[in-house]
Amino acid sequence: MDTHRTRPAPDGSVGSGRKKSTVLIYLFGALGGLNWGYDTGVISAALVYLRPEFELSSWAEGWIVTGLIIGAVFGAAVGGRLSDTYGRWKILMATAVTFIVAPIGMALAPDPNTLFVFRFIVGLGSGLAAVTLPVYLSEISPARIRGKVTAFYALAIVTGQFIGFIIGLAFAPLESWRWMLGLSVVPSLLFAVGLAFIWETPRWLVKKGREAEALTILHYDRTPQEAERELQEIHIINEAEKAAGAQNLKALLQPWVKPILFVGLGLAILQQIMGINTIIYYAPTTLQNVGFTDQAAIAANLIIGVMNVLAIWLALTYADRWGRRPLLLAGAAGTCLSLAVLALTNLLLPEPDGFGVVGIVTLTCMAVYIFMFQASWGSMVWVMLGEIFPLGVRAAAMGLATTALWFANGVVALGFPPVLEAVGVGWLFAGFSVICCAALVFTYRRVPETKGRSLEEIESTFRNTAGMPVVPNPKRMR
Repeated sequence: MDTHRTRPAPDGSVGSGRKKSTVLIYLFGALGGLNWGYDTGVISAALVYLRPEFELSSWAEGWIVTGLIIGAVFGAAVGGRLSDTYGRWKILMATAVTFIVAPIGMALAPDPNTLFVFRFIVGLGSGLAAVTLPVYLSEISPARIRGKVTAFYALAIVTGQFIGFIIGLAFAPLESWRWMLGLSVVPSLLFAVGLAFIWETPRWLVKKGREAEALTILHYDRTPQEAERELQEIHIINEAEKAAGAQNLKALLQPWVKPILFVGLGLAILQQIMGINTIIYYAPTTLQNVGFTDQAAIAANLIIGVMNVLAIWLALTYADRWGRRPLLLAGAAGTCLSLAVLALTNLLLPEPDGFGVVGIVTLTCMAVYIFMFQASWGSMVWVMLGEIFPLGVRAAAMGLATTALWFANGVVALGFPPVLEAVGVGWLFAGFSVICCAALVFTYRRVPETKGRSLEEIESTFRNTAGMPVVPNPKRMR
């Protein structure tokens, strides 16, 4: 890592200029989600024109969508270990490179196989970003605003999706899927430029024995007392994990770590099988199935995009006020209800009628679902995954959880077109409604509250619960 990223001011002070630099860290650090969001958002419009040009079957369509997700599984699988070895910042730079190369290849793809390869490459970057960015943002930010800062990543994802929807609509009259996919190089370049304004996390620096640099960074957005206290907490936890041999993948099998890993894996998998990918990837396809024309279906994406952004702003505003757990509970209940109404409408009412009752109710339920999901599971899961894992295995555990997340994402994305073709909109969304109900039960029984606590306090609480206290008197989670 370049030394200028942790060098203190000549007088050792921490002034307002440095505060502004910290804000830039949060904004530019989250930009990695913009690429993932754009590529997942624009593909729904691109498919409308890819399908006839390449004469795609429903399975071939699913594979093109899933190319990104397969790449993301691989990226997530190796991202944790790489970020532990080389640092969060260097892995983010590697991510930026894949995000720049892949859009050019997608735009020039002469056939579905080539398109799949470059979708796979952009997926590698998405997987690395999904592992590294939530960890980076949670480790760099103070506890009092950590929920808001980490939710910036989710905001970047949905903003990218919204931009993808707009680009899809703009190029729909030209039927130009190449421009739709290729323009993702623009946010990729922004992300690469933004990396020049961010630095390494204090937690990773302490793990590498660079405590002086870590303390300098902690002063950037904390009072001197807060910085000293947090460095001491990081140091105590780090030494305890070294003594326990908790600095490798075997630590994931420790009895006190398993419950944390179960919660993380449960949140990651449920987030992806609650139906969100069917809305984001295949909204126009779903609306076409209830009678919308091609361009009307693509235009309706804008409504979904607006709901995405509004919901994340709600999460940004209230994540550190209401807490993660209440938002997850409300989101699971709301998504379950909206999908149940959507399913019943399509099962009980007459044949699809475009802008008639079935079409309007379908679009309304999809918009309500998006709002409830993104204000809770779409944003808070990323916040919690960046918070709950122990320091010594944080990147490795995040890698495992994110790999599971992308694998579940891929199963849903690949299976949706043929399942929709086989059972129809009604029964498909009835199944997703049941999964949302299961997410409600899981959250109520297993997910703790983490707002307002330092990462070290969260870890200490889990250790105390297992009879392995490290930091005296940690704040108790609900």
